Amino acid sequence: MSVIKPAPDNTQYLEYHLRLLRDFVQQAQQQPPFVLDECETEHTEFIERLERLCRSSKQDNFLFEGQEVLSRVVAAYPHLMPLLHRDLLWFFGGDCLHYMPDDEIARFQALDERRHEAAAKGETFSYESERAKLFGLH
Repeated sequence: MSVIKPAPDNTQYLEYHLRLLRDFVQQAQQQPPFVLDECETEHTEFIERLERLCRSSKQDNFLFEGQEVLSRVVAAYPHLMPLLHRDLLWFFGGDCLHYMPDDEIARFQALDERRHEAAAKGETFSYESERAKLFGLH
């Protein structure tokens, strides 16, 4: 008889990343070219797309849309990269992983494995706390 393992509680995980995304949007809005009096339409549309992404986490295409938006940051707004939380590259995955070194990917994989193991054991898991420990922030 096989045992069905429970999926990890993704609510905390999603909320953490949405918080990082909202933080990034807020910081990006305060940077050129978005603060210019005569901001071009393509730039205002990009910011609007970022804002919509923050509200669309329940949409089927959320992760794909996130990959496209973050890839656009890398290509068109490289000066924003220091403001972009690395966690978001991992969270959205896909092409975003091309912008992460292998050792960073390995740490995020280990963190996800810990999250899934805790769920399988029915244990409480604090993503932020475990992330801080794994990344040496404590």
